[in-house]
Amino acid sequence: MPQFPNRQFLDFEQPIKEIYEQIEETRKLAEKNAKVDYSSNITQLEQEIILKRKQITDHLSPWQRVQLSRHPDRPYTLKYIDKMCHDFVELHGDRNFKDDKAMVGGFASLDSETVMIIGQQKGINTKSRQMRNFGMANPEGYRKALRLMKLAEKFNKPIICLIDTPGAFPGLEAEERGQGEAIARNIYEMIRLKVPVIIAIIGEGASGGALGIGVGDRVLMMENTWYTVISPESCSSILWRSWDKKETAAEQLRLTATDMKGFGLVDEIVPEPLGGAHWDYQEAASLLKACLLRNLAMVKDIDPAQRIQMRIEKYGKMGFWEETTDV
Repeated sequence: MPQFPNRQFLDFEQPIKEIYEQIEETRKLAEKNAKVDYSSNITQLEQEIILKRKQITDHLSPWQRVQLSRHPDRPYTLKYIDKMCHDFVELHGDRNFKDDKAMVGGFASLDSETVMIIGQQKGINTKSRQMRNFGMANPEGYRKALRLMKLAEKFNKPIICLIDTPGAFPGLEAEERGQGEAIARNIYEMIRLKVPVIIAIIGEGASGGALGIGVGDRVLMMENTWYTVISPESCSSILWRSWDKKETAAEQLRLTATDMKGFGLVDEIVPEPLGGAHWDYQEAASLLKACLLRNLAMVKDIDPAQRIQMRIEKYGKMGFWEETTDV
């Protein structure tokens, strides 16, 4: 079992925390008394953790999945790139304003396939969270992403986008520099890219911040993530003038991977390690990598013109509506 000395636990993970603390205490006893073999006790407790993780995973509410998607120990884009790829070369700047640290991207090797991999990056501590703006990209972040996509198209390389953002940055300066236009431009251009585009939601998939790099041939969604137009807290604040109804909002928004698959908005749900991706980075990356390669193989050999038409039809069919001839 991976060791995380500074592991953090959510409220519904407290039963796991208690067993984890028992393991730590047992290890300390083993260090003090070398004559007694505690290995079987530790093994039994580790098995209890696995069982408890399965029990929790099997009965998660939508709000709990939202919490897991935001887990402070959850792997972010650069961690997945590190675990899935090799020879990653990060590229910087939008060639217009500056380099947005909330959006990362560059060429990398995914097994034998050279791809352009792009995604939002959150920080792992207070300083890096401020530098990464909590994964909320400014217009220059989306323009950088589009520049990298066009570069991939130039060299005929597939594009992989990893989505993990609470939303595009809503600040005044972002609006002044054209936040809405930058996201709309990306949606317009991505649907017409000649190369394969695979999207994977690895954490939070909120609003236009997600859609700005979220148009592709295949859309994957990890098991404990969410994808919707607004966060449960903001929805609760608008409808009930309070954040207290966030759990109800999460339920009503139908934002889980299972809901999105049912609506036809995503193509495949990527399984996670028991209890969530934060329990085993390597396993989480291996599961995602296998899905990415499999979906890339599905669309790689399709003629570019046909691929674009399929993409247009895919997004044109999304949603529910009724037509009437009444005037």
